[in-house]
Amino acid sequence: MLEDSTLVSAIGLALAKLLRPLIRLLLKHSFPYSAFESIAKRVYVETAMADFALPGKKPSISRAAILTGLTRKDVNLLLAEPSSRADRSAAYYNRAARVLTAWVREPRFAGPGESPQPLSIDGPDGFGELVRLHGGDVPTRAVLDELQRVGAVQVLADGRVALRQRAYVPHDSMVQKLGILGTDVGELIETITHNIEHGATDARYQRKVMHVGIPVDALPAFREMSARQSQALLEDLDAWLTEHDIEHLPESGLPPGDTARVGVGIHYFEQLTSKQESQT
Repeated sequence: MLEDSTLVSAIGLALAKLLRPLIRLLLKHSFPYSAFESIAKRVYVETAMADFALPGKKPSISRAAILTGLTRKDVNLLLAEPSSRADRSAAYYNRAARVLTAWVREPRFAGPGESPQPLSIDGPDGFGELVRLHGGDVPTRAVLDELQRVGAVQVLADGRVALRQRAYVPHDSMVQKLGILGTDVGELIETITHNIEHGATDARYQRKVMHVGIPVDALPAFREMSARQSQALLEDLDAWLTEHDIEHLPESGLPPGDTARVGVGIHYFEQLTSKQESQT
């Protein structure tokens, strides 16, 4: 329980900063406060039930009510509602991204040159096989259509599929972008929360570089450089993770141990500052 008023105040200030860009997005898309409040209540209850049971005891409605400050009636009503659906947008994003990174990284698909080679639709080293290995249960045609839609690939006159960009970025689908918002921001908050609670003994990497006096005319060059170098780093990290993923390890005959969902995220940000702010 939080008893230190300074700590409570710090959480409130952090929450206000965290919510401001999110609320701006909600208002832009006419998402009312009543809907936000309903979701917040539900997540409060779900989290209390899932993560805050007493050792050796099952989660209880009474304990969830105490932790959240809601009434037992409210908790009962929220738990009786159907569970929220899984985030299909994030899952589809991950599959499409894995197809492109495998094309860039794996020699059988990338080919000998510096740039990944065009692929035939069929064949042992074709686009269809690439999707089969890395696209989950999504049909080849559906993946091809989506990658064409976002401009990641191009179908050549001879029917082969050529790579146009090395990463999957859904430019037009607002639903997919919002799915990524929920997933990526949630992961960043999980990392920061872990470091607040366990940073002294088990810190997770969390760094950023920032200056407040950069001329606006210099930003395009930095955007290009940071995107290029970040993409190269992510491809290297993805290659290591793929090498150690149980999906790609040879059968050992040993029972599988614990596994984890793990990754590294990079994001770019910029905000205009006044001359006074940059000089202080």
